[in-house]
Amino acid sequence: MTAPIAITTGEPAGIGPEIAVAAAAASSLATVLLGDAQLLQQAAISAGTGWPLPPRVHVEHVPIAAPVVAGRLDARNAQYVLRTLDAAIDGCLRGRFRAMVTAPVHKGVINDGGVPFTGHTEYLAARTNTPHVVMLLVGGGMRVALASTHLPLAHVAGAITVESLTATLDVLHQDLRSRFGLPRPRIGVAGLNPHAGESGHLGREEIDVIAPALAAARSRGIDAAGPFPADTLFVPSMLSRFDAVLAMYHDQGLPVLKHASFGHGVNVTLGLPIVRTSVDHGTALDLAGKGTADAGSMIAALALADQLASPARAPHPAC
Repeated sequence: MTAPIAITTGEPAGIGPEIAVAAAAASSLATVLLGDAQLLQQAAISAGTGWPLPPRVHVEHVPIAAPVVAGRLDARNAQYVLRTLDAAIDGCLRGRFRAMVTAPVHKGVINDGGVPFTGHTEYLAARTNTPHVVMLLVGGGMRVALASTHLPLAHVAGAITVESLTATLDVLHQDLRSRFGLPRPRIGVAGLNPHAGESGHLGREEIDVIAPALAAARSRGIDAAGPFPADTLFVPSMLSRFDAVLAMYHDQGLPVLKHASFGHGVNVTLGLPIVRTSVDHGTALDLAGKGTADAGSMIAALALADQLASPARAPHPAC
């Protein structure tokens, strides 16, 4: 019997519970919703899915710490959010779940709750003892990976090294092959500076860091081209040459993808020993409890998790 997929229900005051319930109810897959049972019942009623949920959807009760008011953050529930994540991670590592799909969390309130937290990606890496993970967004016909994730812009250049780029390219190449079924993935790599540094006149990172990392990757058989100016790498004629793009920082690559696919894109964490996908958006506190939240990205994340966790792998489209 195929193991179910775990769905964490995210920040309880946001739209996470509603879209998690809606996605599970809309899917034909066996799923386990991790969250407070009463909260999820209220979310199901708000989302219009009805209660009880279909038999293929199981609710695993994780008790909330403090009463939830839609749209109003409460730091007392920070540990609750992390307990749902831990349950999904542990279940995946033990083989109880074949993948995990995460609803959005609010980084700020988790930090306010006394837990240093920069994001799902970093938390999953630490909990699974994974030395190097890569954030990949899939949507709008694109796959966009990031060389750095949740960093202040002022710290990005210092964080991108030959060693870090080498590790990122290795993980991206390997998971495009093993998870996405691409036998020889083609990777286009963006420069860090405008015009990819303009031959060093606008910065030397392309010459001193990115080009050496690409040369080393190509010597290992990885088809990685660049560095290209980011403003031209994302035009359709260039994108058609590649199976994935590696952007240097969060807001270099993701605005383009989200413009093309927002509400239906999927976040994938590469390099983990487990399959994890997520939505392409945040907690949307202003929409919580109103029954108007769009579950499209959560539905897409669940479908992609099922595909990536399937034993028989075929090339997966970029949504």
